[in-house]
Amino acid sequence: MSGLVFDSARALAARVRKRELSSEEVVRAFIAQVERVNPKVNAIVTFLPERAIAEAREIDRRLARGEDVGPLAGLPIAYKDMIVTRGIRTTFGSPIHADHVPDTDHAIVERLRAAGVVTLGKTNTPEFAAGSQTFNPVFGATRNPYDLTRTCGGSSGGAAVAVACGMLPFADGSDLGGSLRNPGNFNNVVGLRTTPGRVPYWPATDVWATLSVLGPIARTVEDAAFLLSAMAGPDPRSPISITEPGERFARPLERDMKGVRIAWWSSAGGCLAGADAIPVDARVSRVLERQRSVWESLGCVVEEAHPDLRGADEVFHVLRALSFVQRYQDLLAKHRERMKDTVVWNIEQGLALDAPRIARAMALRTDIYGRMRQFMERYDFLALPVNQVPPFPLTQPYPDAINGVALASYIDWMKSAYYITVTSHPAISVPAGFTDDPVPLPVGLQVVGRYRDDFGVLQAARAFEGATRVGERRPPIA
Repeated sequence: MSGLVFDSARALAARVRKRELSSEEVVRAFIAQVERVNPKVNAIVTFLPERAIAEAREIDRRLARGEDVGPLAGLPIAYKDMIVTRGIRTTFGSPIHADHVPDTDHAIVERLRAAGVVTLGKTNTPEFAAGSQTFNPVFGATRNPYDLTRTCGGSSGGAAVAVACGMLPFADGSDLGGSLRNPGNFNNVVGLRTTPGRVPYWPATDVWATLSVLGPIARTVEDAAFLLSAMAGPDPRSPISITEPGERFARPLERDMKGVRIAWWSSAGGCLAGADAIPVDARVSRVLERQRSVWESLGCVVEEAHPDLRGADEVFHVLRALSFVQRYQDLLAKHRERMKDTVVWNIEQGLALDAPRIARAMALRTDIYGRMRQFMERYDFLALPVNQVPPFPLTQPYPDAINGVALASYIDWMKSAYYITVTSHPAISVPAGFTDDPVPLPVGLQVVGRYRDDFGVLQAARAFEGATRVGERRPPIA
């Protein structure tokens, strides 16, 4: 049964519903893969095989009785360790919460359980999901399966590695500044940053917040859409939730791309064109520039163009710092010595803000959204790097320079991702190639769509994926 773990999630679920496979057989195959591979990468940090087998057996009993078990029945998932799960240890990657066991479930846990998903455990994340290098003092670091000396990215790093290695068919993740896209990019899998409100975010400190969103990670675009079909949809506890039902994402993604207009934000000169403050590692640029012709081969009209995102850096840093104050200022007062230095820095940045600076950031974001919306009236999609470097050494907390250009903060190597965050437009990381390093490293392409056109983004990514087939290259340890 070991071959099952790299099968399509949609196909596996269909076989379980038809009773060609039992849910228990599927879950046991994934458990065996976790036991074989996880010690090498440390992606799944809370592992619950007995619970998963019990849930799988119950699904099989319900199927035998002819009951509706849900469209994703029998498929296992391990939730990001930022997602509260009733009765299951949830640490947020922090020693402050090392023994925390919630008494409530997150909205997506409720939804996926109703869809028949089996809970297998929790995936690793940086402390409080801060930064895109997945390590914390509770569980340690998660390694990149294509080069175990490199980072897997983050903050949904454990999720992306588990999916890349066939330990899970798909996974959930969250994305503030790139935390679905960056690990997708670093691990040769798909990570979709959804439009704010597409997937309900509850419980939350600020239910009106739109910077951080939830979305799927999968080995293929089709499987990402399949998981999103169960995650998405309205929830009265999330006042910004979009009323459109999630089931629409289960529709076929095939699309004729002839005549589709692609804005190509070139990085061939060592930085994003027209954005001198965004240097891009030459290895990333070489991979992506080779893939521009893929869009042309699909019949797309490709033009070098980029939106005017002036002010995005200020907006992101201000509003991100404000969110850290909302969530963690009380912990800082009580447990400063137990918190990561970059988390402390972010909270203190927020505490130093005054009303005029916050008001300016909010007004700037409004302007940026308007400019992005107008730009996307001319183009169906925008293509650009996910982030500006390939996977860096595991021992390096974060890159401090690119192409000899010093970076101002621990997240500046992610500007190409978090500038898009500020616009609220949906974006996906899709496998695009490998660097020419002695140990080749994955590089993803970021595809951005029009506001709320998450389905269109999936369609475009599916077309690119089918033309390149880069995502079929598995990690050597898997």
